[in-house]
Amino acid sequence: MSETELPVLQGTELEAAEKIFGDRLPLAKRYVEHLATSGIERGLIGPREVPRLWGRHVLNCAVVEEFIVENASVADVGSGAGLPGLCLAIARPDLSLTLIEPLERRVIWLDEVIEDLGLENVDILRSRAEQAVGMVDADYVTARAVSALVGLLDITLPILRGQGELLALKGRSAAEEITKARKKLNKYGAREVDILTAGETLLEEPTTVVQVIL
Repeated sequence: MSETELPVLQGTELEAAEKIFGDRLPLAKRYVEHLATSGIERGLIGPREVPRLWGRHVLNCAVVEEFIVENASVADVGSGAGLPGLCLAIARPDLSLTLIEPLERRVIWLDEVIEDLGLENVDILRSRAEQAVGMVDADYVTARAVSALVGLLDITLPILRGQGELLALKGRSAAEEITKARKKLNKYGAREVDILTAGETLLEEPTTVVQVIL
């Protein structure tokens, strides 16, 4: 893909990216370049997503960092193309990220991107989330576009082993999903369940996050 076909970062998205990534913005740009080229070639991202890689994907994920305390450990379930895991790793070098991804082709791609960007705060665990319990220590578990909340709870909350937070990136159905998952939330002993909004002052379309605190 030629340079002219890469998504352009400008206007309010550029301002948001500068605030979120700071002096690591070149790393974020390089990551987007990977998404727009090899990410599409290997089927991790659909070609129609290229023009909105910044707004709909990378910035949408990165703003979730505002809900994560300093020096925390984060397990990203079903990392796929590194959304939100790699976005958080770039924005927050203080965090320790573990990307949990079962598919080998995605793991290979993630490993190549991490090496190219020189990210030292990221590890990859090739595993189904259900099998990762006890294999990773995490203060937070993140997930985006993995499954509806009622199913997501079974593959994320056990990783926290009774203490920590799930930050699930969701859309307009967040409240409905919480209602459908109420019995399971009680089963896992969730102390708090909230719908949070990330990036309100930065993004035209802020990110909706379901926060579950154990």
